[in-house]
Amino acid sequence: MSTAVQNRTREPQIILNALAHRVPHLITDTEPTLWDREIALLLRDNSVMTRNTAERLLGQAIAYTITAMERKGVDMGVGHTVDVAVHALILDTPLYFALCDEYNSGQYKHHAPLILRRCDGTVTRTADILRDNGFTVDETRPWRLNRCSAGRSTPDTAQGLNSWVRQERHWKSAAVPGGHGRSS
Repeated sequence: MSTAVQNRTREPQIILNALAHRVPHLITDTEPTLWDREIALLLRDNSVMTRNTAERLLGQAIAYTITAMERKGVDMGVGHTVDVAVHALILDTPLYFALCDEYNSGQYKHHAPLILRRCDGTVTRTADILRDNGFTVDETRPWRLNRCSAGRSTPDTAQGLNSWVRQERHWKSAAVPGGHGRSS
């Protein structure tokens, strides 16, 4: 890892918010940080997602995107759940260009997803590459949900994301007074 990479923080929220000077027009009263903006976009476009899920997936998407820029030529790929956040990040083009400026020597990093998802261990290897690049890898479902081609799944299908979100909502409501979960 280069000295420049070693000196950078590897905390996705800090990394994203540090780009604010490059895109000040994206900061608003309702989204006071770039992190808040991206979370709001994820929640807007994925109504079944909780804020906790959005934050976890965005953190992993930032780790993946930056690692892909810093580790040129390394074969990597994400599963379905992290891919949702990667695409949301790329679609916010002013912010994505700022990431490219900062982490890809000012060069646009192209993203050309495969039509069929690979079931060859790429997702697990990618998690290891992110960890090796100094990022914390969410050891729960984001890196295990890997919707594959030909109807095969390892271990979950896209329904896994919805199941995960439902479980998080249940746990959250169980902990909130007046929630719809278990009563104490």
